[in-house]
Amino acid sequence: MSGKERSIIERGQRVIGLERDALAALRDRLDDSFARAVQLLRDSTGRVIVAGVGKSGLIGRKIAATLTSTGTPAAFLHPADSVHGDLGIVGNGDVAILISKSGESDELKPLIEHLKRMGVKVVAITGGGDSALARHADVVLDASVKEEACPHDLAPTTSTTAALAMGDALAVALLEEKGFKREDFARLHPGGSIGRRLLTQVSEVMEKTRLPALHRNDTMKQAIVLLAERRGIAIMLDEKDHIVGVMTAGDLTRAMEREVDILSVPVDKVLNRTPKIARHNELASAVVYRMEQHGIMAMPVLDDRDACVGVVHLHDLMRAGVA
Repeated sequence: MSGKERSIIERGQRVIGLERDALAALRDRLDDSFARAVQLLRDSTGRVIVAGVGKSGLIGRKIAATLTSTGTPAAFLHPADSVHGDLGIVGNGDVAILISKSGESDELKPLIEHLKRMGVKVVAITGGGDSALARHADVVLDASVKEEACPHDLAPTTSTTAALAMGDALAVALLEEKGFKREDFARLHPGGSIGRRLLTQVSEVMEKTRLPALHRNDTMKQAIVLLAERRGIAIMLDEKDHIVGVMTAGDLTRAMEREVDILSVPVDKVLNRTPKIARHNELASAVVYRMEQHGIMAMPVLDDRDACVGVVHLHDLMRAGVA
């Protein structure tokens, strides 16, 4: 590595180090103001209006998007546009999050005045603790930074990272306050890999035909052949298709360690009478979790009558993009 390359790497490390330190300081400064802001957002009967100018505006757009995707309707409002008709998106019960490093942005001041006139509660994310924005806000979140990562201490870098982190903290704390679940997240993200992973049900992935069924009079030799042919699982069912027991490759291996002549052992003696099972209408992602937790490669799938209607394999879940 040349000296020039090393110097470039060191500059990058300096930036990341400064932003890391700013985030650590931000974390340590969180106090009851943060809790009040989350409660204010939680209790709102309207939307969250997010506003900021310049780089703060870009951060505001991301915060609004994160809030919306985690169950809190939010919209970004550009301060300049707000005084030219866009203030119409603000309604009763809304709460505003206004972002400004200094808290003195001229474009924000008319918006603050209009919001206060409409009775809208304001949460300020700012580094200016004694600024106009801070003085008129209902809750002030201190996002001040010691210095920007820019060597001239001018370009918003560390300060925008701090504002973004504060917005993420608000969104995540808020979703937990609201009891927002994985299923709720899935409904808001039906497309792409997130939706596929969270919305897929077991019935969409399970093997439904030619179930690996054992019969009471089957020999151990027949059971071993079935395990080999049917991907490591065999299921003994009764006349109502209820599970009597399950044999997996792991069960067979453990039995072979105990028995000298495995072929002479009755199948019933090797069956697991309390197997882990999946339900046809549960989320496949939940089944993946249980499989990984218990080291299982396949599970029988039961319907609402407890009848076995399929088998779900970890490899199929992986191919479906669920695991």
